[in-house]
Amino acid sequence: YGMFWLEFKRQKSLKKPINTVFCEGKKDIERINTLKELKHLSEVYKNYDTFVIDLWGVMHNGVTLNLKAIEAVDFLYKNSKKIVFLSNAPRPSSKVINFLLKMNMDKKYLSNVMTSGEAAMHAINQNKFGKTFFHLGPPRDTSLFEKQKDNITEIEKCDFILCTGLFDDHDEDINYYKKFLQKQISKKLVCTNPDLTVHRGNIEELCAGSVAKVFEELGGKVVYYGKPHKEVYAKCFHESEKVLAIGDNLRTDIKGANNLNIDSIFITEGVHRQEIGDLTKLDTLLVKYKVRTNFFQKELTW
Repeated sequence: YGMFWLEFKRQKSLKKPINTVFCEGKKDIERINTLKELKHLSEVYKNYDTFVIDLWGVMHNGVTLNLKAIEAVDFLYKNSKKIVFLSNAPRPSSKVINFLLKMNMDKKYLSNVMTSGEAAMHAINQNKFGKTFFHLGPPRDTSLFEKQKDNITEIEKCDFILCTGLFDDHDEDINYYKKFLQKQISKKLVCTNPDLTVHRGNIEELCAGSVAKVFEELGGKVVYYGKPHKEVYAKCFHESEKVLAIGDNLRTDIKGANNLNIDSIFITEGVHRQEIGDLTKLDTLLVKYKVRTNFFQKELTW
């Protein structure tokens, strides 16, 4: 437990709240948890230069904007804080911006928007994984490979599989993809959205990450673009900036913050809402996903 106590002493010397800390032993995970419920973002915002904020699950639910979150962003904007919206949407950033504008989000907040789809699109345009590909996903995601649409081919002939989601005809049956992909595991699958699920309003939907998980379980190799992987953060902030990440997904938003060693707020009324149940058991959920976070809020609130 030597490393554990060193981390405990280090954080105590900083005279700031101690993060949730995990020690992996042979049989279990022990923890010290001083996880703090943050009533208001206004309590801590002065400590940070940049706010990396998730979209779906924090700023909106796929149907309507979260007005409390918009209010928080407005105060950050008025206080000249850098606001970066980082999304695992499997589409170019411009498409996501247009979607947000249609939801009546003010354009002034949208100067820094980065998506996993944007990051993947650059790699695809450079033929990083080969030239020909099979698109596994719904037709609405075709903007991701607009410049490479002539290189689409059948799955048996492709250099790699580009997964942006599930087929519209099989968007609820994850088992369909086990049979569909079982003979294709010699190819790489490029996943443009590592999220497993998302809530559109109150309805849970499967995402590309669920298909990628099936592919890995079959023995295939997956290349991920998006949170929690470090590469997607490169265009969001500089190392010199003090950053606070805000998100509702422990696997992607909070794990990504951990990977970058930046502070975070976990939004509980998001993708894990049914899994959380009693907030007093929140630390158990963090242990399950092997992540740590500084604060939690039900929804982003100024």
